[in-house]
Amino acid sequence: MQTGQILTAFVLTLIAGLSTGIGSIIAFFAKRTNTRFLSVAMGFSAGVMIYVSMIDIFATAQSTLISALGERKGAWVTVASFFAGMLIIAIIDKLIPSGENPHEVKRVEDINEKNMETSSNLMRMGLLTALAIAIHNFPEGIATFTAALKDPSLGIAITIAIAIHNIPEGIAVSIPVFYATGSKKKAFMLSFLSGLSEPLGAIVGFLILMPFLNDIVFGVLFAAVAGIMVFISLDELLPSAREYGEAHLSIYGLIAGMMVMAVSLILFV
Repeated sequence: MQTGQILTAFVLTLIAGLSTGIGSIIAFFAKRTNTRFLSVAMGFSAGVMIYVSMIDIFATAQSTLISALGERKGAWVTVASFFAGMLIIAIIDKLIPSGENPHEVKRVEDINEKNMETSSNLMRMGLLTALAIAIHNFPEGIATFTAALKDPSLGIAITIAIAIHNIPEGIAVSIPVFYATGSKKKAFMLSFLSGLSEPLGAIVGFLILMPFLNDIVFGVLFAAVAGIMVFISLDELLPSAREYGEAHLSIYGLIAGMMVMAVSLILFV
């Protein structure tokens, strides 16, 4: 595998992870939360993830595993790996306390609302949210890296989708930390650093998996990646988009994301 292809995959994963910093910037400089934009954007992200997972990634994993293991066994391993990916991300979400879950909706206006929480409690919330995001983004890093390694154009699409869904996570970290410390710099840095687990996941995946990467390992990984992204879309992105109060817009965004991904696959793959 060429060095340039590996570096491209790392860079795309880094971009996806560090987009949490964009959430901090929005939290500090926007006067109000643009709920319409976030609903459409998160719906769009879900549309991209679901379409590319079911139409391209799952199919690629299945064809690879069938070629390596035979039709029946390859099909079973693909399905098992797909749902194993869902199970992994579901367990990670289950282990994250609901109050610090990065997908609990936070708004820019929350910074200015009077809050009875003490500074220490708010700081704890911010730190736990950052830790939750770091844990949650680790498998996303492996997913983005694996997809980009197989197909850079596919990696770009997934990077954009994950970057969009990381923006509200940056807001979720920044708001309590800023409110507790009064420091935009500390809030931004913590939000920014929480996204580093995504490229860290890529590095760990590269160091552990690359020596063993063959058609079977790749097929299992790709199917698991599809499961992870479908779960994220259904369990996190769409419910969060609806919580912003713009349910129909999130569905319009979902359809737009699917359409853009469909056209991209025809034109560039």
